[in-house]
Amino acid sequence: MYSLDALDQQIMLLFASEPRIGVLGASRRLSIARGTVQARLDRLEREGVITGWAPSLDPAALGFPVSAFATLEIAQGLGHDGVAAHLRTIPEVLEAHTITGGADMMVRLVARSNSDLQRVIDVVVAHPDVSRASTVIVLATEVAPRVLPLVGC
Repeated sequence: MYSLDALDQQIMLLFASEPRIGVLGASRRLSIARGTVQARLDRLEREGVITGWAPSLDPAALGFPVSAFATLEIAQGLGHDGVAAHLRTIPEVLEAHTITGGADMMVRLVARSNSDLQRVIDVVVAHPDVSRASTVIVLATEVAPRVLPLVGC
């Protein structure tokens, strides 16, 4: 676990709010040396705190306005690896997590329409180790996926 200091926090908050600012722009904004910003970013990446620099994409803008969550029950004794490998081949599966409770996996899905969601679910449950699925459709996103509030904690 990496412990963030105040400068790390400032750098990460700045890049989160203005991802295209660049190292030179960040150094000017924070009144610190360009090399300091670059060294901090390199260390944050090396430590796994910063995991990527890709743009955030909106599934709805890409033609996938329907979001859903599915819980999967998996045949016992076979493990999750086969199902996880299957899920990775389905473009509409955005996330998959093994979980505790009555189900074994939680999957975040997107689809082009409600009827297309049925097609996606059919592909998900086509794996022979998936014994049951239960799906709920997202009506509204009240808190979007986020990590940034943890930076100042």
